[in-house]
Amino acid sequence: MHIKRIIRQHRRDFTAIYECEHCGTQEEASGYDDTYFHQHVIPNMKCKRCTLTAGEDYRALATKYPDDQTV
Repeated sequence: MHIKRIIRQHRRDFTAIYECEHCGTQEEASGYDDTYFHQHVIPNMKCKRCTLTAGEDYRALATKYPDDQTV
């Protein structure tokens, strides 16, 4: 899965549309804007339709704020 579009964000909590790069299924889910979430949690999300995770070519998005900044 990867983030297709962030719908709303409050501090580090956000809601986004995630899209499966294998079958194109989209789903709305929450997330947390830190490096760990973008590099480890998102690529390991399983698609509800095809049950696959992100491929080796997955590139994580950058965070809106640096990890050491209090928002």
